[in-house]
Amino acid sequence: MLSKIPRRKWAVARQLLQTSRAFGIDPLRMAFAIADIPRSIHAAVQYKTRSGNAPSFPLTARAMYLCLGDQRKSAGLLDSHYFYQDLWAARKIHAAQPAFHVDVGSRIDGFIAHLLCFTSVTVIDIRPKPLDVAGLTFVQDDATDLVRFADASVDSISSLHAIEHFGLGRYGDPVDPTASMRAMKSLQRVLAYNGRLYFAVPIGRERLEFNAHRVFAPASILSAFSRLDLVSFSAVDDDRHFLTDADPDSLTASEYACGLFEFTKRSKV
Repeated sequence: MLSKIPRRKWAVARQLLQTSRAFGIDPLRMAFAIADIPRSIHAAVQYKTRSGNAPSFPLTARAMYLCLGDQRKSAGLLDSHYFYQDLWAARKIHAAQPAFHVDVGSRIDGFIAHLLCFTSVTVIDIRPKPLDVAGLTFVQDDATDLVRFADASVDSISSLHAIEHFGLGRYGDPVDPTASMRAMKSLQRVLAYNGRLYFAVPIGRERLEFNAHRVFAPASILSAFSRLDLVSFSAVDDDRHFLTDADPDSLTASEYACGLFEFTKRSKV
């Protein structure tokens, strides 16, 4: 289990793996592929032997399209952070039934796809528009200051696994060490009274991992949104377990957990 690996060793191994992947080299995937070669050869021989003279789908050299290591994977391909956070936020928004929803930088092929099944969504992202789809309004812009929105004007807004990247230049955005905190203040500013903000970032031992992301202490997030009330908190811990109604402080020593914060703004009344 990940939590039983010494923190220093886990951090070094994770950094080495991420660095190699940045250059298009995945040692884990390569090791699994090499280990799977004998099994794949055996399967090819079995197919060839059992097909006999059947004219349909013959196995030839040109028909080879190797996929190695897939039998070691679970059903479907998923990232535990994204899977749980997307489902967590989509369920809450579905229950709230907002007239429309605004999102900052979240995953289009997961979370936003969920929302489009029942409400229209405006997405703000510095990257180019991915596709045209009914119900989706896409705005290519730097969302750090949310200048398009007035104070207390958005009833339902989210940002899932996005703010930790702001200001690092990774996605073509301006380099700005203060961008993540500015973005959180902007989300706080535009949230309507009695509205809902659904927010997710990596949490645990607070640090910068340039130019990938930041990891925030849970207390830093609560402090950044000090004008809001925390409605609920869930998390995905280092062992990839989903924790419902967790205590934010219990994740402070995590290496790379995912904090899921639901906030509301106090009514003026």
